[in-house]
Amino acid sequence: MKRRRHSDQLKAKVVIEALRGVDTVNEIAKCHEVHPLMVTKWEKHVVSLLPSLFSRRTDRERDEWKQREAELFQEIGQLKYELDWLKKKAALFCE
Repeated sequence: MKRRRHSDQLKAKVVIEALRGVDTVNEIAKCHEVHPLMVTKWEKHVVSLLPSLFSRRTDRERDEWKQREAELFQEIGQLKYELDWLKKKAALFCE
């Protein structure tokens, strides 16, 4: 049996219906032609991600990324400077 791939839109629609609680998981699964365990799995996944939507963690991660990027650019500049210096010194010895 070939594995089916479900679109993100379908998953979102199914999870929203499951979170509303109007229909049972089995009814939702039957309506959308998916296995009831998939509905439960998708719902648990979304619920586990909800707290991160309201956190400022992304701002913190962005700041850390910018700081790391600045450090790397500084290191690149230093290495370029050292490489140029070595090329000049090597050219003196080769003449």
